Amino acid sequence: MQVVVLSGVSGSGKSVALRALEDAHFFSVDNLPADLIPPLIESAQSRGEKKVAISADARSRDTLGQLPEIVGQLRVRGHDVRVIFLDSTDESLVRRFSETRRPHPLASEGRALGEAIAEERRLLAPLAEIGHRIDTSVLLPAQLRQWVQDLVVTDRSRLVLTFESFGFKAGVPLDADYVFDARCVLPNPHYDPQLRALTGHDAEVVAFLERETQANVFVEDIQRFLQHWLPRFLLDQRTSITVAIGCTGGRHRSVYIAEQLAERFSSEHQVVLRHRDLK
Repeated sequence: MQVVVLSGVSGSGKSVALRALEDAHFFSVDNLPADLIPPLIESAQSRGEKKVAISADARSRDTLGQLPEIVGQLRVRGHDVRVIFLDSTDESLVRRFSETRRPHPLASEGRALGEAIAEERRLLAPLAEIGHRIDTSVLLPAQLRQWVQDLVVTDRSRLVLTFESFGFKAGVPLDADYVFDARCVLPNPHYDPQLRALTGHDAEVVAFLERETQANVFVEDIQRFLQHWLPRFLLDQRTSITVAIGCTGGRHRSVYIAEQLAERFSSEHQVVLRHRDLK
């Protein structure tokens, strides 16, 4: 059975992600205490369910500490278990709670919102370590749905190599394992009036970067670095690595570089390509 355990900080988009899994034909359960996960899996398996998604978070904090062990036990039994952890900056969480006027689940104990967010991060830290992290700080719901669905179709037995473009003006992605900065080495197509409205997907921008800049050298340097160090991640039994490529706005240089790297690594690794700031 394919099992997705969805967790993350409150306000990070777990409801959106769980609906995306439902749309992908997962039998989905929200806010399930960790100690009820094994009997749920047995029941679902007896009914012939092939895909199950479970949301577990700080609302069931009394049993949350059991979750890493339960995930390991399910994997030993042969289930394909993936853990997805949604994260977001404190600023974006405060803004979302302010906009929706919903209370934080840990604020009912007399904590201020900032204190509740900090306490929740402490409780969820072990899950963040074992899950594939997605930073939802600036994502649109449609982007999050697509990113979650992209992850669940990958082969968990193989390393997932994610290349993500972004703009520094919107912040560095929290989920990045490596960050490479294209701003200092490549001229910005934004300052060419004919290229400003285009993106790194467009032939005119690609031609400019390949003709007028050292983009190919930059790509080759990153490629060599990753090829040298990826075997160490495999030895450490890592299931995913996120490589973030940044430029100023996340529309031209970083998009091109991420596309080039995804193409070069796709023959040897499972590759997921994301463009955070192309809305």
